[in-house]
Amino acid sequence: MAFRAFFSILGGSLPEDIAREHGYSKAPVKKAPEPPKEGAVKPETGALQLLGILQRDARMLDFFMEDITPYSDDQVGAAVKNVHKQCQETLKKHFKLAPVIDGVEGTFVKPESAGALAREAGAVKFIGNLPPQGKPNGGLLRHKGWRTDTVTLPAVSPKQNLTILAAAELEVE
Repeated sequence: MAFRAFFSILGGSLPEDIAREHGYSKAPVKKAPEPPKEGAVKPETGALQLLGILQRDARMLDFFMEDITPYSDDQVGAAVKNVHKQCQETLKKHFKLAPVIDGVEGTFVKPESAGALAREAGAVKFIGNLPPQGKPNGGLLRHKGWRTDTVTLPAVSPKQNLTILAAAELEVE
């Protein structure tokens, strides 16, 4: 092995097997992936954060979790207008939303109207009388769909417990 290494080096390169055996390698050393840190972002983090923001800004959970059957339609309607306005403001503050297909509902459109999104599996859904084979050329636009262009949620502190969507409130008299 020594003679082989010596003459290989004179020729300009060390054979890979000899280099590896002595702890040298031409290939980059791969590090083992680091284990996730304590308090790392979990998949549900964004959902919990958004629920907390909608509760804080619009009291959305209070509205949906309350039994509204004893209230009159006028009372519910007044509450809905307020919750709707505040939820809309919150969504506009944290998300730039746009339609998947920007067209007039009720008119014939082709799936290509969604642009590059037309190639995405979940972007366009056909409903109604579908042909037994192949895709239809288009259809009446019944819903424009929604997509987000940008999301600007605030940073989450690792110490924050996102499962607490709204703190209990205790009034001291």
